[in-house]
Amino acid sequence: MEKYDYLIIDIGSTYTKQRLFKDAELIATVQSPTTIENIYQGIQAGRREMEDILGEEKIEARHVLSSSSAAGGLRMVAMGYMTRVTAKAAKEVAMNSGAKILEIVSNENPPEYRIEILREIDPDIILLAGGTDFGDESSLIENAALIVESKVKGVVVIAGNINAQDKVAEILGKGQVAHIKVPNIMPTIHKLRVKEAREAIHREFIKQITKAQGLSILQQEITNDLVVPTPGAVLMASELLAKGTYLEKGLGEVIVVDLGGATTDIHSVIPSLEDLDDEERGLIVSNEKQVSYRTVEGNLGMRISAMGVLDVISPKGIFHKKGLDDSELLEEFLQYCKNMEKTPRHIASNQKEYLFDTLLAETAVEIALKRHAGYISTVADPVTGIMPGMPIGRDLRNVQTIIGVGGIFSHREPEESKSILKNALKDKGISLLPNKPEILIDENYLLYTGGIISQIDEDYAMQVLKNQFK
Repeated sequence: MEKYDYLIIDIGSTYTKQRLFKDAELIATVQSPTTIENIYQGIQAGRREMEDILGEEKIEARHVLSSSSAAGGLRMVAMGYMTRVTAKAAKEVAMNSGAKILEIVSNENPPEYRIEILREIDPDIILLAGGTDFGDESSLIENAALIVESKVKGVVVIAGNINAQDKVAEILGKGQVAHIKVPNIMPTIHKLRVKEAREAIHREFIKQITKAQGLSILQQEITNDLVVPTPGAVLMASELLAKGTYLEKGLGEVIVVDLGGATTDIHSVIPSLEDLDDEERGLIVSNEKQVSYRTVEGNLGMRISAMGVLDVISPKGIFHKKGLDDSELLEEFLQYCKNMEKTPRHIASNQKEYLFDTLLAETAVEIALKRHAGYISTVADPVTGIMPGMPIGRDLRNVQTIIGVGGIFSHREPEESKSILKNALKDKGISLLPNKPEILIDENYLLYTGGIISQIDEDYAMQVLKNQFK
């Protein structure tokens, strides 16, 4: 009989993390460098460390589950009939699938531009949408022909007008383009159906990451035959915490700030938006009425993307906001950020570097939150009916809880971590950011485990998260 309930393995680009649970309590946690040449070697190293900690000859758990961000996500281009509609649908499809939307094109763009985008990005996945069921067929057929003409080698997920899909598959087949047919992601004007398209893309994500040496061995160990994209696991956990389960009440509106070395991800969940009917929800293109919403700032991070932070706010601007006036320290800060791109595993080793990391973290979080949230209009637009003082976009003012996730939060004292988020929220300006949220810190970097476990047992996962944030 297995001694433990869940062993969760997360393979990141830099570190591989393993968490062991019994009765919803964290029993052991280890972190080892990800061994790119053979990923399973890093997993084994961490496992041996865990066995030493617990005095076990072998760790056995009823469920072995895994997530990964090591592959970086599939490059995706979405093609549709109208850009705004396709953008909304594509973002929903990509949410947990392991894909990154790099470009959205439609019949509003000239054909030669669409071909140029495909050739420039050379995507792993093309989400081909367009037309409600038994509605417009021309856009789907035209875009299929352009994909063949572009000669890109990605997999096409045909997710448009169901009546045109066989014709599209024939065009792609003759052009020797790999393709998968799924139900229309927008079968009617007010309805999105993204589950099947998302699952198809996730299967392609798994195919990509299992090309890495050693991951095929891991697949033989995991008990549900899934490797979940890590950002998707964080989003699932965020939704679980916000909504709760039949047995456990959720926290209500939640924001999760996931600050990493390369990206800053913001997740927000507003459960009350589930109660909107189709007419009230409308053909949503903006994000204000989505229950769950995630933004990924790929140029804002603590290490590889440190210089991206300075591209948005200059070092002088960052120092000015913090009341710092030291030209020599400013130059050292700039050099520190440059060095981080070359040494992504660097850990701050003195008070000066500790300060530099704090400045980077507060700035990245502030920018990412303001990009994620809506704003108060300062101008009038008689065409749209917008007036000064009117809220536009995603309104996060009533969010009750913000959770900080990432290495900088888990390696500092909780109050120091909380101050990063508090300082990032100080200068709201016109942004629709929370007024007085409770700030929680994922000290043991467990949030993603709740998302993974929720696929097996939501109540167990909820208890794991409650134990973390009690």
